[in-house]
Amino acid sequence: MKFQIEDVTVYFPYDYIYPEQYSYMIELKRALDAKGHCLLEMPTGTGKTIALLSLITSYSLSKPQTSIKLIYCTRTVHEMEKTLAELKLLHNYQIKHLGPQARLLAIGLSSRKNLCVNPTVLASENRDSVDAGCRKLTASWVRAMAAENPNVPTCQFFENYERAASAAVLPPGVYTLQDLRVFGKEKGWCPYFLARHMVQFANVVVYSYQYLLDPKVAGIISKEMQKESVVVFDEAHNIDNVCIEALSVSVRRQTLEGATRNLNRISQEIDRALEHMKFKYWDLLHLFVFTVEISLCVKFKATDASRLRAEYNRLVEGLALRGNLPITDNWLSNPALPDDILKEAVPGNIRRAEHFLHVLRRLVQYLRGRLDTENVEKESPVSFVASINSHAGIDQKTLKFCYDRLHSLMLTLEITDTDEFLHIQTICDFATLVGTYGRGFSIIIEPFDERMPHIPDPILQLSCHDASLAIKPVFDRFQSVVITSGTLSPIDLYPRLLNFHPVVSRSFTMSLTRDCICPMVLTRGSDQLPVSTKFDMRSDPGVVRNYGKLLLEMVSVVPDGIVCFFVSYSYMDGIINTWNDSGILKEIMQHKLVFIETQDVVETTLALDNYRKACDCGRGAVFFSVARGKVAEGIDFDRHYGRLVIMFGVPFQYTLSKILLARLEYLRDTFQIKEGDFLTFDALRQAAQCVGRVIRSKADYGMMIFADKRYSRHDKRSKLPSWILSHLRDVNLNLSTDMALHIAKEFLRKMAQPYEKIGGSGRKTLLSEEDLEKMGDGGMDEMLY
Repeated sequence: MKFQIEDVTVYFPYDYIYPEQYSYMIELKRALDAKGHCLLEMPTGTGKTIALLSLITSYSLSKPQTSIKLIYCTRTVHEMEKTLAELKLLHNYQIKHLGPQARLLAIGLSSRKNLCVNPTVLASENRDSVDAGCRKLTASWVRAMAAENPNVPTCQFFENYERAASAAVLPPGVYTLQDLRVFGKEKGWCPYFLARHMVQFANVVVYSYQYLLDPKVAGIISKEMQKESVVVFDEAHNIDNVCIEALSVSVRRQTLEGATRNLNRISQEIDRALEHMKFKYWDLLHLFVFTVEISLCVKFKATDASRLRAEYNRLVEGLALRGNLPITDNWLSNPALPDDILKEAVPGNIRRAEHFLHVLRRLVQYLRGRLDTENVEKESPVSFVASINSHAGIDQKTLKFCYDRLHSLMLTLEITDTDEFLHIQTICDFATLVGTYGRGFSIIIEPFDERMPHIPDPILQLSCHDASLAIKPVFDRFQSVVITSGTLSPIDLYPRLLNFHPVVSRSFTMSLTRDCICPMVLTRGSDQLPVSTKFDMRSDPGVVRNYGKLLLEMVSVVPDGIVCFFVSYSYMDGIINTWNDSGILKEIMQHKLVFIETQDVVETTLALDNYRKACDCGRGAVFFSVARGKVAEGIDFDRHYGRLVIMFGVPFQYTLSKILLARLEYLRDTFQIKEGDFLTFDALRQAAQCVGRVIRSKADYGMMIFADKRYSRHDKRSKLPSWILSHLRDVNLNLSTDMALHIAKEFLRKMAQPYEKIGGSGRKTLLSEEDLEKMGDGGMDEMLY
């Protein structure tokens, strides 16, 4: 369908549109017109993605003079592929109506592991190994050696891409990761480097949050993006945690041991180089007494005087070479934010390679000493840097340059197996960040995990507490940033957490022809004993028994799939063992099969596949999962895969965590956010995310049981999204197991009746082109509310 929103002709690839989609587009257009940022909460299953894509691409088509680029950020590769599939459908529709003028280039960008087509490189186990395998075949010095010696292996796909030069371009169209791999194989070009090159020319780019929020990645991938871009963070309810993780570093004993091995390896490379050069170029060494390091290939090929001089001059000028490096030689970028990176010469005490290694050895030794503690220690970066200076003789400026100096050294020694140097990279990350930032961070040293005090596992953590630090460059740089999700309530907390001022902030409800969502709050069992996962109640035999009886009753009446979420892995393991010992689990399995999420990705994937098979064949199944786990964040249980979701307890974070306590203190002092408010907000957004997995369209239906007496309190449940609260009736707020069972039976009987999808009784939930034309200014509110 095609319709007008003020001066913009919107092309929408379906015959009908939901009223909330239309309202969503109106608010989004307001933000684009104002060239400002916005917060939009849209219920799950109401077509948020296609509404975003339709409005923004149509806005660009209606205003060709503005040349807007869309940068769409997703959390997972699966979501990226779904977004590109929707965009492909929309693009075909726009081409059908507008012809060639609607052509655009849209690409998905992911890691080498997801885009590489070289079977030799893909044989590696993990992402870091794939990156290193690619570097071994494509680094500039490797290719230079291959030009002289044909026996040196290179990547044929990359060589073909390089030979094609300016002819290596993608024709207009929408390219998923699979499309890029197919195109690369057909042309014989490397899809990864082709996509990297085409990012700057594409109208729409879809990639991960980290490509914009993590300075190490953003400094390489996203530095060329123009200001006239609209950035969308989809499913952004946890965006503050992503920002914090991007600027946090953890150091364990294994890290320090690995860093020591890395330093020994680098030292051997330098010593061999010096011996080789002493033998051949003794006079040259005397001439360049201040030269930083002697550049060697893996084969220790001698370099000429001009390269030595260029290396020394580059370091004096402040490592300015990075922007001119071949694309294959780029490692990760500086972990500090762009505005905080020093634009000056490298300190003289680390210009020579051996001096720099000596500094890193002292730093590693100092960190090893700090890990040998029996007490929890908390320190500010300022006092920690002062301590490093007094005990190890390393000043703040030297720490700031550690990462850049390591990057230079790795390039000069022409090391390709970068996956083996992750430990020393972590140490230099830590040094650069702790030397750069004095506010918004804490150093926390814990000798063991408080939940397992009998196992010594010391960890030193540079913890970022201020989510606004990582996202500030994005807000400052780009014209409009859209933060959207199905669970952003309470929506007024996000501007305070991220320290920005949205021009539009709106939460939408779901327009339904029938009440296909049935949320319930269960506060007690059939024996009237209260249920809760509060610390003093969670292990109570009565609570565990009542939780088991609740699930047992539900599996006997609810068809197909049931999903259960627990507050943690440890609690899930404990309660399943208790159910098994008491025979409850055996009774549950007489009705449905049981599958369990584990911390192993392969096991969980296999469990999910078998769960879906059990639902498909009519046997029915129960899936046990964990709030904040992978399943809770990215897996949909639509249709018969999820007719009921039970949230056992309130998924609060571990409140004795020293990192959490430090963050709460910072939020209270800096943003005046109370500890209780933040903890409740964080727990309820996780709970909403879990139960939201069960409704993925308006034709779907499902029940949600919040099994904890604390949900009956207004201050807790009021933090749930409005689209859930609008269906949570007062009679469903204080239920026992037998009452919930009765409501479930009635709901399922009601859902079994035929219904009118478009909507009857004068209230439409699907709008046609004619409806939009007839609708007056106030008509939309009447339909929605």
